[in-house]
Amino acid sequence: MRLKELEGHLQQVAVFKKPSVSLEQYPTSPHIASHMLYTIDTVYEEIEDRVILDLGCGCGMLGIAACILGSAQTIGVDIDTAALDVARSNCAELDVDVDLVQADVDKLHFSRRGIVDTVIMNPPFGTRTKGIDMVFLKKAIEMSTTSVYSLHKTSTREHIQKKCEEWGVKMEVLAELRWDIAAVHKFHKKKSMDIEVDFIRIQIDS
Repeated sequence: MRLKELEGHLQQVAVFKKPSVSLEQYPTSPHIASHMLYTIDTVYEEIEDRVILDLGCGCGMLGIAACILGSAQTIGVDIDTAALDVARSNCAELDVDVDLVQADVDKLHFSRRGIVDTVIMNPPFGTRTKGIDMVFLKKAIEMSTTSVYSLHKTSTREHIQKKCEEWGVKMEVLAELRWDIAAVHKFHKKKSMDIEVDFIRIQIDS
């Protein structure tokens, strides 16, 4: 599948109706999501025929992209039932099968270890709840047998690198993005916010 074709499919994905402030719900744009997943699939070959876990899946943008690209199974986890309802509707609309699970990422565990190959996620940046980005990242590393792909504020890069060294895994920055996040909450003073974001890959040595 071509990149533009994937992005075209993702433009059909509906986003949050009432995004939660505390959960830092900012939808991943079709443009960013398609480039992320296309890179993971074509450069690293870690989507097709793999078991994919989308942590904090929200409306299902990343998980749906993984399904379109031929994942063997895709699991989407989110704490917010309203977001999962939107994700469920999106999956039906695009005729893809994402196994959606309502759970707190910090308390998430599967009955068998080693079932997840690749973790993909756009976690909270930790702006409202300090350290939540690291909670997501540590859980992703625990759950994956191959690799983790994630989005994080560039300003946290050094901290993430240090934590990855502590956890015994290797992190690399695949791309530096300028993310134009539309103002969706009342406290936003501007129509949009331009944020520097890193697209990172973490290799899991199993």
